[in-house]
Amino acid sequence: MNLTKVFQEKGVRDLLSESWSVSAPMTLIMVFEFLIGITDIYVAGKVGKEIQATYGFVIQLYFVFIIIANALTTGTVSVLSRLFSSGDRKELGRAIFSVLVVAAAAGLIFGILGIVLTPRLIAIVSIPTSLKPLGSPLGQIYAAGLIFHYMLINTNGVLRSCKSVRLSLTTMATVCVSNICLNFFLVFGTPLGYTGIALATVLSTFAGCIMNLRHLRSFVPSSAMAFAAGRIREVAGIAWPFGLSQALWQLHSMVLYLILSSLPRHSIETLAAFSAGLRIESAAFLPAIAFHMANAVITGNLLGEKKPATAFRAGLVTALMGVGLVVLLAVGVVIAAPGLASLMSDNTIVMGETMTYLYINMLGEPFMALWVILAGALSGAGDTRSMMFIIAACTWLVRVPLCYLFVVVWGFEAHAVWWTMNLSQALAAALMLKRYVGKKWLPGPPGNP
Repeated sequence: MNLTKVFQEKGVRDLLSESWSVSAPMTLIMVFEFLIGITDIYVAGKVGKEIQATYGFVIQLYFVFIIIANALTTGTVSVLSRLFSSGDRKELGRAIFSVLVVAAAAGLIFGILGIVLTPRLIAIVSIPTSLKPLGSPLGQIYAAGLIFHYMLINTNGVLRSCKSVRLSLTTMATVCVSNICLNFFLVFGTPLGYTGIALATVLSTFAGCIMNLRHLRSFVPSSAMAFAAGRIREVAGIAWPFGLSQALWQLHSMVLYLILSSLPRHSIETLAAFSAGLRIESAAFLPAIAFHMANAVITGNLLGEKKPATAFRAGLVTALMGVGLVVLLAVGVVIAAPGLASLMSDNTIVMGETMTYLYINMLGEPFMALWVILAGALSGAGDTRSMMFIIAACTWLVRVPLCYLFVVVWGFEAHAVWWTMNLSQALAAALMLKRYVGKKWLPGPPGNP
């Protein structure tokens, strides 16, 4: 691939402008989500290291339950972004109505399952015994609000597919402010204690869900309120590989948590550091997620306009912009690591392990950014199967087995896990780039204007 030729093509400046117009609001949305998460872990740490460690596991479990929401939204963005560009507003309205119905039903079902299964799941996993009674009430409250989170995630996807990402930005700003304020009030100002962390999320996502539904009224006229089973099948065909890849990713995160639980020394402190490190790391990772989502929309819109070559160039432009921003943020995190670690915990061991995590993992952030952003373009084109295979191979054939060997079999400390995470990120970046430049994900002969 000749990158010089790609970026000398007419219209690259327009691609930069279009990519930034979508990516900048998405980055702000990711900042809001980061602030919510970092406040959660900060409040949990102020209550105690046991609560911080418990929160880290419960939030991983919660992410497992919202996999379907994320998968459905990936299919939604791929289908709706192309429909929006095609100009068929009636079919667009029917598709939006249909995916909202499915999202609400899925959120309700998984919410009920979460309430019922959370205590059982926590009872059987190998986490420190002292943490188990703390986890069940926290997880059940999160589960009770799943239907609102499902609707919020999906309606945000619909808005950005229809080039209304600024409306989504307004909603998430409201969610962020309300979540943070409720966090401090419910945890420290009411008898709810640490469970107020979860209730703050439920109440704020409910508010955001209502706001987005109001925004979408203009896209779904009464004449379009009919269930389009064909569109749902199309969405599902794109969604299921993404959902499976997310399930494998979240499951691997929980397995890493269990591997770290088996450390012979300072296991609870390491788990708390892992939770804090992941939250801080997500700050450097914000542009990658934002540009991933932007790439999906931009690629879908351009493919809907029958411009596959432009879609290919736009994906590369977006990826390079995102990687550049991630590198800058990663450097900032390394410089600020001591202060950030002390902000997350007062425990000396937790602070030290958090800094070690950040110093090592920031080296892998550019690789993570590259594969995640390119994966956004592939998902916008509907090519989620290749992403599934790459994620499965890098996590379950490389990361998890090596982490198990290093910690459980050979007795290494937690830093071996952090280095293994970097190795798998580099491998994923190489495989995703190979898939992207191969152009097999593009419709029709590669290079068509």
